[in-house]
Amino acid sequence: MLRVGSKAACMACRNLVSNNMGIRFRVPLQKLHPLSRAIHHRYSGSTNPQRPPHRTAARYFTSMSRLPMRPPKPHSGGRSYQQQRNFWVARLAARLLKLRYILLGTAVGGGYTAKKTYEEWKDMLPDFSEYNWVIPDFVWELSEQIDLDKLAKALPEIEEIAKLLPDFDKIGENFTFLKSLLSPETSGDPPLKATDSSSAASHDASDKQYKKSSDKERVDQLQEELLRTQLKYQRMLERLEKENKELRKVVLQKDDKGIHQRKVKKSLIDLYSEVLDILSDYDSNYNTQDHLPRVVVVGDQSAGKTSVLEMIAQARIFPRGSGEMMTRSPVKVTLSEGPHHVAMFKDSGREFDLTKEEDLAALRHEIELRMRKSVKEGQTVSSETISLSVKGPGIQRMVLVDLPGVISTVTAGMASDTKETIFSISKAYMQNPNAIILCIQDGSVDAERSIVTDLVSQMDPQGKRTIFVLTKVDLAEKNLASPSRIQQIVEGKLFPMKALGYFAVVTGKGSTGESIDAIKDYEEDFFQNSRLLRDGMLKAHQVTTKNLSLAVSDCFWKMVRESVEQQADVFKASRFNLETEWKNNYPRLRELDRNELYEKAKNEILDEVISLSQVTPQHWEAILQKKLWERVSTHVIENIYLPAAQTADSGTFNTTVDIKLKQWTDKQLPHKALEVAWETLQEEFARFMAEYRGKDQDDIFDKLKEAVKDESIKRHKWNERAMDSLRVIQHNALEDRSITDKPQWDAAIQFMEETLQSRLKDTDSVIRDMVGPDWKERWMSWTNRSPEQHIRNETKNELERLLKLHDDHTAYLANDEVTTVRKNLEGRSVDVDPVLIKDTWHQLYRRHFLQRALTHCNLCKRGFYYYQRHFVDSELECNDVVLFWRIQRMLVITANTLRQQLTNTEVRRLEKNVKEVLDDFGEDTEKKTHLITGRRVQLAEDLKKVREIQEKLEAFIEALHKEK
Repeated sequence: MLRVGSKAACMACRNLVSNNMGIRFRVPLQKLHPLSRAIHHRYSGSTNPQRPPHRTAARYFTSMSRLPMRPPKPHSGGRSYQQQRNFWVARLAARLLKLRYILLGTAVGGGYTAKKTYEEWKDMLPDFSEYNWVIPDFVWELSEQIDLDKLAKALPEIEEIAKLLPDFDKIGENFTFLKSLLSPETSGDPPLKATDSSSAASHDASDKQYKKSSDKERVDQLQEELLRTQLKYQRMLERLEKENKELRKVVLQKDDKGIHQRKVKKSLIDLYSEVLDILSDYDSNYNTQDHLPRVVVVGDQSAGKTSVLEMIAQARIFPRGSGEMMTRSPVKVTLSEGPHHVAMFKDSGREFDLTKEEDLAALRHEIELRMRKSVKEGQTVSSETISLSVKGPGIQRMVLVDLPGVISTVTAGMASDTKETIFSISKAYMQNPNAIILCIQDGSVDAERSIVTDLVSQMDPQGKRTIFVLTKVDLAEKNLASPSRIQQIVEGKLFPMKALGYFAVVTGKGSTGESIDAIKDYEEDFFQNSRLLRDGMLKAHQVTTKNLSLAVSDCFWKMVRESVEQQADVFKASRFNLETEWKNNYPRLRELDRNELYEKAKNEILDEVISLSQVTPQHWEAILQKKLWERVSTHVIENIYLPAAQTADSGTFNTTVDIKLKQWTDKQLPHKALEVAWETLQEEFARFMAEYRGKDQDDIFDKLKEAVKDESIKRHKWNERAMDSLRVIQHNALEDRSITDKPQWDAAIQFMEETLQSRLKDTDSVIRDMVGPDWKERWMSWTNRSPEQHIRNETKNELERLLKLHDDHTAYLANDEVTTVRKNLEGRSVDVDPVLIKDTWHQLYRRHFLQRALTHCNLCKRGFYYYQRHFVDSELECNDVVLFWRIQRMLVITANTLRQQLTNTEVRRLEKNVKEVLDDFGEDTEKKTHLITGRRVQLAEDLKKVREIQEKLEAFIEALHKEK
């Protein structure tokens, strides 16, 4: 709505008042607003818009003046006069009420006029909507918070900009003169046109030559002036760009400090880089390949690939060496704009400040360490990708991959397949149909020595995605006798390969200590003074790394916009195939990937380890006592009991036993006890894991659990500090020989009897194997004795007759007894060796001794009374029972001591070791891949990867559309 007092409203009021009051204003009706004319016709009473309004008003007032006035009635008196007065008041009020229509009409007419004017101005403005992607979203959010007055003061004044502008009048005159000189109307190659035909006829040939030379000098001066003008423009643009960069840095810093505290929104290039990181780890199946765009930097070794990338990243971030291969694995660099110039690895949270030399040195060292770590033993290069992101003000957004330099010869210290490996890595990246190939060629060497150009032409024969970069142009201009050769290279006429664009750059003087700013200044100075640019061999847009980075960035984003949605559809189809396979093969199982399965197995293993602490003390002691006796029983019988039992009297028996027990306790017994305890712990741990394995557990974890068990046991070291105290406990237990009650006596006799019967059974088995089957087995099983068994059987029979004659014979045969037995056997035509006779005698006497010991054990069952009263009776001297009681008591006490050490210390230490092993395995991706295998695991892994890739691609595409 227009306010009252606008121009249209005033015009309408003026016209209306002039009509009603009979006053004529000199305002044509045709110049009034249409709505004002309508109001005029309404109140003027005119039905003809062409009729002059003042005539209608005059005639109206004339007709009113001719009407007769009614005299007041004589009978009304003062009342009739009052009524006439009220009538004129009413008419005046009605006239005044018409003002509301005037105000309403004024508002409507003014509003319409203002709207129409606004629409006309709006249509005149250009459409800037397609350039919204240039300005980030957060700039619009910050626009209200930025002090525009301060921003305006920071910009240069109009007078300063005007000073930088050239004299356009002078330039116009110069161009007019050049046009006259180079006019196609002149003939020749190209001769100068004479300005005055009469003067040309009057001068001789020498004057013409002088004029031509002077005109040529003037042309050169104009060209130099044009170059200076271009450089002046360039400096002005650089200054404005620098100021713009500083302003953007301020804006980014304000945003980085948290002007808005909402969730941090990732940039477009970061979203895209995350997709590429996931794809680099994705082992593709179902023919799903990574065809997403990235810039692949390839070139011959020492051609300047890394230097070009550093100029684009604006920091010396890569390790370098003179003639040595430094790039040993692909390095993916994600470039983006940010408030601070920093770098960060994908798998690390540390930020390297690229403005500080110490951080740059640390970053180069870290990249070199990662490269050497990725290279396997016996290899020179690796296909493992190192992911790095670089942010900073004014950096172009793109993703580049720096590949190892292509070599022609394998030198000393390299693997024999280094050349082929580099070729295969380069082809793997370049065969991506959407990859942009940045082909780096050293301009300081002969073009015929180039290897990479042939490789690139094979991968991209049409040159639809290749950008050619000629480096070290300063050296090339200095060394080449024909600079036109450089022109042939950048025009694509020298190499067989084709490219989208050709660029020439200078990346420094070759010194490793040069800064990026110094290299930029050197590059700018070189091209300003280079005759390559001055003579037109190179165009301005083909030089400097800055123009190169802009061109590469534009090409990269163009390729991304053209191909990313197609790649998203490919992964969507792959996801559908994988989900269909899972539903058909594993309908009742959750989709757990390798990491989730590992966590599940980890919890199960920890539950099994905790179960060790729930074993009862009685179970531990019973197992320990049994296993310890199995380990030491042979030594006790063979080295202690048998030698002592063959002595003449009880005193000698006890002395022999005490000596041998002391030696055994000092040297062997504690070590044997700890070995038994450690083995018992291992067996119980394995038993619990096996029991859990049978309780509907997933068999996919069997391999992992076995590896965890073996590694935990391998790492576990038994606490041997308790060995000394255990030795003292065992020695004190064996020193005690006082049996206090009859149950202990009976238990010792039972222990002795079981031990002797077990030994007797083993001895009978050995003798049976020596002599072969008896007559019953021969008849029943249809087996015969071997010749050796026949000899042993005859020897056994002869030795048994000897034992019957001498029931109390000693444990060893005398030489004459051996001779007698041998002669007796020879009499029966059995030739036997003396060693065989002694060996057979050892087993026969052992059986004979054990049988006698068992008989004596039965007699000692009633000997506790004599032992307690210390009666001396030859038949009831039960010193062997006391020995077995001492051994039995030592076993009980040792088992109790070991059980306490197990439950209080070793089980907890084993549980700690298991946790450490599980943590180590969890950090080792290769170990998990080796231990958790199967189609089910691989299918779940592929599903997770494909879903993650698809989701991130969709988020990237959505952000890409918003940026458009």
